[in-house]
Amino acid sequence: MASTPRLHPPFRADHIGSLKRPLALLKKRKDFDEGRCSLEELTVVEDEAIRNAIQMQREVGIKAITDGEFRRHIFYEGVFDNLDGMKYIPEVPLEWFMDYVPDVEAFKIHNRNGVPSYICESKLKRTKPFYIGQFEALKKLTKPEEHKNLKITMCAPEWFHLRHGPYAYPKSVYKDDDEYFADVAQAYREEIQDLYAAGCRNLQIDAPLFTFFCDTKMLKGMEESGVDHVALFDTYCRAYAACFEGHPQDMIVGIHLCRGNFKGGRHWSEGGYDRIAIKIFQEIPVDTYYLEYETERAGNFEPLRWLPRNKSVVLGLVSSKFPEMEVKEELVRRVHQAAEIIANGEDKRSKEEALNQICISPQCGFASHMEGNPVTEENMKHKLSLVVETAGIIWPGNI
Repeated sequence: MASTPRLHPPFRADHIGSLKRPLALLKKRKDFDEGRCSLEELTVVEDEAIRNAIQMQREVGIKAITDGEFRRHIFYEGVFDNLDGMKYIPEVPLEWFMDYVPDVEAFKIHNRNGVPSYICESKLKRTKPFYIGQFEALKKLTKPEEHKNLKITMCAPEWFHLRHGPYAYPKSVYKDDDEYFADVAQAYREEIQDLYAAGCRNLQIDAPLFTFFCDTKMLKGMEESGVDHVALFDTYCRAYAACFEGHPQDMIVGIHLCRGNFKGGRHWSEGGYDRIAIKIFQEIPVDTYYLEYETERAGNFEPLRWLPRNKSVVLGLVSSKFPEMEVKEELVRRVHQAAEIIANGEDKRSKEEALNQICISPQCGFASHMEGNPVTEENMKHKLSLVVETAGIIWPGNI
């Protein structure tokens, strides 16, 4: 079947961003965190690790090159730790974490005095960049012809808000959530414009909390806590719309709806995208959606019937959590199954048109946190190669 070549992200064979960190980098970062080496010494090791990661991505055929998030401890670093008005608190009281947030029970058992987090204490304002330095460093380590495809991953705007609920900001600072998110959105718009000016054309927002609204047990937890989850999700959709309002048309912005990628390959949320599909596809002004579909916990492809013609979806069909390899023929079958549903959806189109809206990837990064998932660097390379080889079968010559 003929397909249109992908001249811009997302590419037929893509990935989510974080890569397994080599042991030498983990050791040097530990040294830095414990005061045994300088930032300059850490940067030398980071650069070398990133050079190797870039070469690995080239070798397997990945075009949307990232730095593997090697300059971060964990995926959500970058925004709120650089935002004026946010304060790092080493021991946030446990009651300031919402009971429906995964692992709160473990917090209470193992951290009786509190858990480190960021809390808003005054008006939020972006006075310094979030990811410009990481993007510029990645440009220096890559070829000029690769720069237009380099991908930067960014923390979701609702990250600390959902974790802390009514404790996320003082009512003396913001009267309500819309006022709070107005300043958050302003910061995101400024960062996006500066990333664009630096040459970034491929931006991905990591939003693991959106899938809470797919999970019946979490929705039940919100209800028991007195949270109107329908109104809260609407608030987040408005916030995203404000964050991406007016983003440059030739800058591809995607949102990754993660289901959790914690130590040992643990996930947090379950349930199909049915509850949120219409809103995320129609109300959030992004260009593409990275959706996790590697296990049954994500439900079926039926929600894809709402995908608009002018947007794309990256199906996360390959697991980044475990080393077992998927079967190539099964991946091909599932892509065609998804294309059939899109083609026969609310806005009917041909199977070929639907197939041209699809790309494939692992369902999440290989190391959302420093330690990463229980896979080796070799496992990771094989998984990425599988994605590229599968794309080559479905879209020959157009990956």
